[in-house]
Amino acid sequence: MQRLRPKLARSGQKLPQANFPEGALGFAVGDIHGRADLLEKMLDRLEAQAAASPHLKPVVIFLGDYVDRGMHSARVIDLLLSGRPHGFERHFLRGNHEQAMQAFLRDPDQGRAWLAYGGVETLLSYRVKPVSVEAAVPALEAAAQALEAALPPAHTEFLDALVPAVTIGDYFFVHAGVDPDRGIDEQTEHDLYWIRQRFLTDTRRWDKIVVHGHSPVKEAFRDHRRVAIDTGAYATGRLTAARLEANHIAFISD
Repeated sequence: MQRLRPKLARSGQKLPQANFPEGALGFAVGDIHGRADLLEKMLDRLEAQAAASPHLKPVVIFLGDYVDRGMHSARVIDLLLSGRPHGFERHFLRGNHEQAMQAFLRDPDQGRAWLAYGGVETLLSYRVKPVSVEAAVPALEAAAQALEAALPPAHTEFLDALVPAVTIGDYFFVHAGVDPDRGIDEQTEHDLYWIRQRFLTDTRRWDKIVVHGHSPVKEAFRDHRRVAIDTGAYATGRLTAARLEANHIAFISD
């Protein structure tokens, strides 16, 4: 594959050789991380934008990392299960934090690292007594059992049903990114959830524009190969979405 030097483009400019399907209006929402307050505002904005374009079919893709770090992970999942944004085709991707949460539930000893990067806040959101990452195995197992019991069945089903990635039109939506040495259809789930620097620093492009979160940026941006929309909502108070229509992209953020 030819290596190309990336050239950044500002919000509102045309995407090179990339189109969202005709007759559809797409939105991708970045990492929420327990900020139910920001999610509620974003859902309002998405519904308002869709109402302003009634001739287009609205589609939303949530890029994962709904839980951890912020204090209201349970409420975030409640909102995502509420049917909002109303009238949208909805896609929910798995992020590394959902994967880590489920790994803790399966094997709390092997999955204890989850507690160190936001799992404690998620336990609190389900009213489960938090446990330290250095805790003994019996304490970890007790916390995992308490969390499993506290999860509403709909939340468990939601987590189990999350998908690694979705392709719509000329866009590949994923949580973290892709391995630049593999084709889009040859990616491992580990890279889709966790990859960072090898994806971010490579300059090769694929036959799809990759839309991702996972790696926080001060301002959402796009170049010839990717669109980045994780603006660190849990810390900055700014949740960002990308709006995709035909071959244009714009960003929605507080």
